[in-house]
Amino acid sequence: MFQGASKLALDPKGRISVPTRHRDQLLAHCEGRLTLTRHPDGCLLVYPRPQWESKREQLAMLPYSARALQRLLLGSAIDVELDSAGRLLVPTVLREDAHLAREATLIGMGMHFELWEPALLREREERDLAGGLPEAAADFTF
Repeated sequence: MFQGASKLALDPKGRISVPTRHRDQLLAHCEGRLTLTRHPDGCLLVYPRPQWESKREQLAMLPYSARALQRLLLGSAIDVELDSAGRLLVPTVLREDAHLAREATLIGMGMHFELWEPALLREREERDLAGGLPEAAADFTF
């Protein structure tokens, strides 16, 4: 289970170093094999390959009316692997789509991660919090 946020730097080749606390889990769970794809909110999704394969099957089963979502997620998906130094190469096309240049924020979201450009994440959080909690979270207590 992945949780927490980490501020990361992208090297000149577009690689990020996955935090050790997540790296060990990823190596044990999926041998460091991951899939990156776009998210409608503007970030990237980072899935351990077994979770992605399940998600890919769910997406493929959606009706034609969900074609735009299929196109975004399936059409942008790229398989990657952690290198021997625990780094993950974020392909150029995905870096550009998510506006990632020098810094990124990696957020554990349970069974996957979101990878954000820090300023876009702050804007998104401010906008989301300004609207209050969604009805789906009405029964949640802190």
